[in-house]
Amino acid sequence: MIARDVMTADPLTVTPKASIAEVWDLMREVEVRHVPVVQDGAVVVMLSDRDLARVDMARLLQSEGADALRQALATPVGEVMTSDVISVEPDTEIADVIGLLIDRRIGALPVIDADTREVLGIISYVDVLRALQSVLDEEA
Repeated sequence: MIARDVMTADPLTVTPKASIAEVWDLMREVEVRHVPVVQDGAVVVMLSDRDLARVDMARLLQSEGADALRQALATPVGEVMTSDVISVEPDTEIADVIGLLIDRRIGALPVIDADTREVLGIISYVDVLRALQSVLDEEA
């Protein structure tokens, strides 16, 4: 089994110019926890709900007020993201995908075209578990 077999194709993506609030709302609306950030057609980073949660809204509101919170939420994700992108290609073996998810302690990986860095899909630990469940159901 390879990444292409279990990935979610054509995932939701955002640009580095999208605000923290926009991305947070979008992730809640479509019920995802990971979003590739794409610039000029190529993935530049994976953004997770944990990355966005670093904006401690309650603390910021209490200590600095509503204006400071509004300003923080208006910040483009490009200003707060890290650019260490861990990705896989469509033909990556699932065992290697699982190894990356475990070793790097991440919840999802973008599946990219090696030449263009275009996002073809996303594979999360949930996708891996669904594939495993399918295999187990077939064996039963």
